[in-house]
Amino acid sequence: MPASKSSASKLRWYLIPMRVLLVTFLLTLLSFALTLLLGILGLVIAARLQGVHPNMTIAYRDFALPVAAGASVITLISASIMELHHYRRNKALAEIERISR
Repeated sequence: MPASKSSASKLRWYLIPMRVLLVTFLLTLLSFALTLLLGILGLVIAARLQGVHPNMTIAYRDFALPVAAGASVITLISASIMELHHYRRNKALAEIERISR
């Protein structure tokens, strides 16, 4: 029987924080960008309806930044839980595979 591919993909616990931080950064950036876009659109529409010039700093300060901060906390926690779950599951499966040989 040929060697399985599990030896090529050894469990590396030190990669977990890097993956968690990368996913957290990307999803935080995405939520900031989408919230900023929606905030700007909402401010422009509201300002046009009222006949005033929109204050764009409100879109950053009051919409995008708080939503991105909340999204980063939620993403950090959920990505950490998922990565630890996958690591433990793969570790148990590797142990079962090792015993069955």
